[in-house]
Amino acid sequence: MSANVLLRYGFSLGSVWAQELEWHLMSPIALLGAAYALRHGEHVRVDVLYAQFRPRVRAAIDLFAGVAGLAVCVLVIWLSWRYVGVSFAQDEGSPNPGGIPFRWALKAFIPVGFALLLLQFTAETLRAFAQLRTAREAT
Repeated sequence: MSANVLLRYGFSLGSVWAQELEWHLMSPIALLGAAYALRHGEHVRVDVLYAQFRPRVRAAIDLFAGVAGLAVCVLVIWLSWRYVGVSFAQDEGSPNPGGIPFRWALKAFIPVGFALLLLQFTAETLRAFAQLRTAREAT
């Protein structure tokens, strides 16, 4: 992105292809990185409050968040499947002259990224459920 901005504004050079490449790279990074961030605890959470809760309360919050995340992932996968299929059937590419072809491949990262996130939410939900059961048996 920096190189594209430098070439465009510094040297009056640039291309549609280079500009489109920015979001062709950023979208997969964000979609694939979401599951990675969840796995390593780098997702958004109010840790100031969360850290002060008892383990059982944290496990209940994680369980609720996991179930909600699963529902969102299933919904996005279900809604995006047809969207990607239509794009693939039309062999959709960039509408801009000199743009990147195969826009359907970029769109395919939507269900793929959310499927990975679904798998990670499943693991997080099962982990929270096990922690909740363990905390309940300990009391």
